[in-house]
Amino acid sequence: MLRIHFTGVDLARVRMAVRPDALWETILSFHRLRDRRDTRLFGDWRTETRSRLNGETRLLGALIPSRGYFPDFLTPVEGQYGWDLGLDALRGIHPERMRRELVLLGRGAAGGSGMAAAFGMPPTAGGGSEALVPRRLRDLMEGVTTHLPRLLSELRGYHRAAVEPYWTHIQAQIEAERAARGRALLDGGADELLASLPPMLRWRAPVLECDYPVDRDVRLRGRGLLLQPSFFCRRTAVTLHDPELPPVLVYPAAAELASAQAGCEATRPAEERRRHRQHTLGKLVGHTRSVVLEAIGDGATTSELARRAGVSLASASQHAGVMREAGLVTTLRRGNAVLHTVTPLGAALLKGGAVAS
Repeated sequence: MLRIHFTGVDLARVRMAVRPDALWETILSFHRLRDRRDTRLFGDWRTETRSRLNGETRLLGALIPSRGYFPDFLTPVEGQYGWDLGLDALRGIHPERMRRELVLLGRGAAGGSGMAAAFGMPPTAGGGSEALVPRRLRDLMEGVTTHLPRLLSELRGYHRAAVEPYWTHIQAQIEAERAARGRALLDGGADELLASLPPMLRWRAPVLECDYPVDRDVRLRGRGLLLQPSFFCRRTAVTLHDPELPPVLVYPAAAELASAQAGCEATRPAEERRRHRQHTLGKLVGHTRSVVLEAIGDGATTSELARRAGVSLASASQHAGVMREAGLVTTLRRGNAVLHTVTPLGAALLKGGAVAS
């Protein structure tokens, strides 16, 4: 279990990420690509992504094991500001930091006590840690300037194949999550926000408990915490190993979608998506649905939507369903309640502009 300890200052400095983190999504999607679970949500995405992966990913495979520790340097804080800034930060990684984190990774891969150390537990006594690093990682460690460009190239090629084509859908899911958490924050402050997080995260003030592969305590010490929802993060939250780095907790967003069709929309083959969107967008012609789409605003439940648009509850639900099929609305279900939010495509339609990339 992971336990994150808050002070009063930390509670005042809890914040939600304003957008999906490009590098966290890319790294975590690599886990999903090799995972056979969640077929409903990721099955078609895996097929499409593998068909587009023409480049080399062996170095990524060595750096991102199927489970356990992966280096913190792969997810610099700059990734929250966009792909290019994140990649620039990775390009400027200090060789000594890279070597140190590769040693941790190598010890875990060697099957010794290094895995515990990688998650912040006491290392075993004795030296020779670098001798345990597999050859591919040791080559990278000893020749950062030579191998880093190759790593960046692999990462860029993988991102183009696995994440970039679905970025609009990922943005929509994170916006829906932000809307839900924002409501909790407005209703009850940071306490309510932390208590509203998905079930694998449990707020027992002043400690946030998280399902985690090992037992670990993180003390924020007045630095606050960035909550980073992620589309490709599943089942357990993820945090950085180095306690001196800015604290961040990456957790699964939109764990429960209102329909399988809505969840799989972005993972359909491109031509099928185009035909489906043409068909469903045709249903949107008419004044009432334009009013309903605009009435969603920054987020609305079905009853709020009915009241704002001046329609019946059943009509509001039907219109929201049609717009969800068309990719204009995302619906996040939590128990018996649902929250509708406008996707980037829906926002572009309202504004009469293009979808932001």
